[in-house]
Amino acid sequence: MQETFLLIVSAALVNNVILARFLGLCSFMGVTTRVETAVGMGMATTFVITVSSMGDWVIEAFLLKPFDLGYLRTVTFILVIAAAVQFTEAVIRKVSPTMFQLLGIYLPLITTNCAVLGVTLLLVEGKYGFIDATLFAFASSLGYSLVMVLFAGLRERLTLADVPPLFAGPPIGFITASLLALAFMGFSGISAN
Repeated sequence: MQETFLLIVSAALVNNVILARFLGLCSFMGVTTRVETAVGMGMATTFVITVSSMGDWVIEAFLLKPFDLGYLRTVTFILVIAAAVQFTEAVIRKVSPTMFQLLGIYLPLITTNCAVLGVTLLLVEGKYGFIDATLFAFASSLGYSLVMVLFAGLRERLTLADVPPLFAGPPIGFITASLLALAFMGFSGISAN
């Protein structure tokens, strides 16, 4: 039980996909201007990462590894991710047309979000079992969503702040992101002891 808890905390906070591994920075900087948009993107990405990681684990364990087809790993993983994104896009378009409009081009770009493929490749590298792989993927995507929402909230507050003209716009965003990354480094001391 303790190992499972540490796996979840490690994936979500200590080795955060955005702040520690620097994956998914395009959506991190592009979608986080409003909290509502960041929440929608976080939920969509959480679903895509979790479902595609489960599918990719099955393909890796029962097709690629037994038949020594490791050279097809990236292509097959991207196909699974693209299918999960298409499903997610169709559901969001049907359930919440407003959210679909808010996410705009970033929703189909989840397919090319390196965080989604990165988590899947980390699962292969970590040699997790199916349950641990699913938990790792879900926790990683929750960490991704948490950082997106936190950063969006900070950026909304920054629009009300008196920022010097030299730092207005992207520079203050990058400074804020670096301070957020430093804050998340505080979780690196969490261990089993």
